[in-house]
Amino acid sequence: MKLSNEVVLRPRFRFSVNDDNKSLLSLFENKGKKQSDFIVTRVDDHVFIKIPKVKQHFWSPQLHLEINEDYDDKNTSMIYGLFGPNPTVWTMFMFFHFIVAGLFIGFSIWAYVNWSLKSNYAIQLFLAMLMIVIWFVLYFSGRIGKKAGMEQMHELHHFMRDTLRSKSISSI
Repeated sequence: MKLSNEVVLRPRFRFSVNDDNKSLLSLFENKGKKQSDFIVTRVDDHVFIKIPKVKQHFWSPQLHLEINEDYDDKNTSMIYGLFGPNPTVWTMFMFFHFIVAGLFIGFSIWAYVNWSLKSNYAIQLFLAMLMIVIWFVLYFSGRIGKKAGMEQMHELHHFMRDTLRSKSISSI
């Protein structure tokens, strides 16, 4: 059964490039220094492409590329990409999800204990259901945020694609 890509909040991709990873990494590093539309940071085999602070909004995405050499063919590299929000925003969202899940479990246990003791458990059941509603609100706000950052995701992807194309054009 094939799952729809609609559920994915942090889209991923991967593809192969006929070039070694060191030259690709230095290509992104050099291209990042020659332009001001994006902030390009390199750490080991990882390249982070971000929107400059001036153009950023709360939902601005970043593109994380991991460029690994193919061990079978030294002249081929695998590029793994991940679009995601600012790590601070992502951490905050995961923290909220964790808190809501913990409260849901706590209120559910409290409601079960009161039900077992033949005591009133309406408030606890209401609070557990409220946690479900809050979880849906968090989920859909994440989806709205993804949609708000979609144009910038395309800009990041085009920058990556154009950078890789410039390498193939210059090597001809």
